[in-house]
Amino acid sequence: MAQRYAYFEGKFVPIEEANINIQTNSFHYGTAVFEGIRAYWNEEKQQLFGLFFKEHYERMLANCKILNFQVNKTVDELVDITVELLRKCEHKENVYIRPIVYFPNLQISPKLIGYDTELAIYTVPLGDYLDTKKGLKVITSSFHRINDSMIPARCKVAGAYVNSAFAKTEAIRAGADEAIMLNPDGTVAEGSAENLFIIRNGVAITTPSYSNILEGITRNAIIKLLKEELGVPVEVRPMLRSELYIADEAFFTGTGAQVAPIAEIDGRIIGTGEVGEITSKLQDLYFNIVKGNVSKYSDWLIPIY
Repeated sequence: MAQRYAYFEGKFVPIEEANINIQTNSFHYGTAVFEGIRAYWNEEKQQLFGLFFKEHYERMLANCKILNFQVNKTVDELVDITVELLRKCEHKENVYIRPIVYFPNLQISPKLIGYDTELAIYTVPLGDYLDTKKGLKVITSSFHRINDSMIPARCKVAGAYVNSAFAKTEAIRAGADEAIMLNPDGTVAEGSAENLFIIRNGVAITTPSYSNILEGITRNAIIKLLKEELGVPVEVRPMLRSELYIADEAFFTGTGAQVAPIAEIDGRIIGTGEVGEITSKLQDLYFNIVKGNVSKYSDWLIPIY
């Protein structure tokens, strides 16, 4: 394997040298904003393609405004840094890219003003975060999703993922693969770290941004593919827990999750308990697009090498 590098506080360094001080403020208080980005290796073409780089960095910089981070880089500069990093690492497999913005200061105090801003980006080989080949076993979590008056769910704040960790751990301990989180009013939010879709009577339904979800980049792409390529109507609206149980199909989406089918929710079999017809078609299309095999969607990708 080639030497791995990171972009760390303004320069490219071997990954082993990309370290923060144990006193780092954001390490203590979770006051960091991050992104999860993918690049896909096409074995046949011997090419690596970066997926939605611009869109991820646009979201990251928007989130930085919420936490008062002052990032002195444009979206285009961040994209260029990421492309250079991947080329230095010479990955020949699917890759996950983690940019993170944080307060490097060593002072004690949980606040969002009066500190400096730093940026780090690293990469790690990553296949499927969730099993995409068989339906997942899912439970609804007893932990409610955070809401906008607490920590904005639309913002990938490091500390907010403690909420996700509680739900995911509860699911694993219950013998499930993943959790679905509800809002305090009982409406459906999303998975522990994924957006959620169900199919009912040929219509795809997904929860809106005001249901305390991450405004998913993959979610937006899936809505487009459902409507324009598969001819499936999409409703973006609040969803009740009982609707999950009577769905014909259900699946998670996300950079990590990709398109991950759900077979069971709270002991109820979804559809046939297998990967549904629409979900299967969507998976095939999505995985062909991200590997650079569909020229119509080449603008979603950046060829790395």
